[in-house]
Amino acid sequence: MRAALIRDAALVTDHLTAVLGAYPSGPITDAMRYATRGGKRIRAHLVLEGARMLGVAEAAALWPAGAIEAMHAYSLVHDDLPAMDDDALRRGQPTVHVAWNEAIAILTGDALQALAFEMAADPRSGAGDVRADLALGLARAAGGRGMVLGQARDIAAESAPAPLTLDEITALQAGKTGALIEWAATAGAIMARADPAPLTAYARALGLAFQIQDDVIDVTGDAAAAGKAVGKDAAAGKATFVSLLGLEGARARAHTLVDSACDALSCYGARGDGLRDLARFVISRES
Repeated sequence: MRAALIRDAALVTDHLTAVLGAYPSGPITDAMRYATRGGKRIRAHLVLEGARMLGVAEAAALWPAGAIEAMHAYSLVHDDLPAMDDDALRRGQPTVHVAWNEAIAILTGDALQALAFEMAADPRSGAGDVRADLALGLARAAGGRGMVLGQARDIAAESAPAPLTLDEITALQAGKTGALIEWAATAGAIMARADPAPLTAYARALGLAFQIQDDVIDVTGDAAAAGKAVGKDAAAGKATFVSLLGLEGARARAHTLVDSACDALSCYGARGDGLRDLARFVISRES
């Protein structure tokens, strides 16, 4: 699994480098390159592996794969800002507002969000109806009914009179983390004009398992391995899957979700093995 992730990460890194090579030199472009480098590129791998499974050419799939990485990077740049999570470390390096300043970080996030739609709508990703569906789905996943809604709920929870319930955390994370994962997992089906339902079911289970593992890492990990601060949720008194289910209960829930994700791929037979391997990797990672 790690070899497949490394290969796809290199492909997407090279692709993003080429696309940003056409941008004018200056601090925004420099910060965009900085913000998009590193990471495991799990979301991009979801796009590429789903596309391979359904017979979509890799050259076409690289465009939505780059799009999801740009959108994810934008979300991290803004999430790290002092007005949001106020983090100084991301992927083992200073966050953009620390390396530059807050104004550059805000503009870099804006530019990365625009880059995501530019790449999703690029003619090299497919026919016009495919590009329209990719861009529309990305807008819905990233905006006020998806990731941004989840982030807003997360911020509101910090000043709520009582900790969130398990159902409320599940709904929050379905937006904050799960929406972009679902878009990434179903992009191949959109490009192939195939039924996205099995991949939607896979992604919803995978996205929740992914977030549970993040909560586990926040309790058990260290900053050096995670590449970011850990222990912040407990220090802030935030309800998490670990605080509500206990450490072993959260791990057990993640394993159950991964089993569900793998079962959702049964219609693909052995072609789905790459995505099954990814689901198992998600809950074994330490960062």
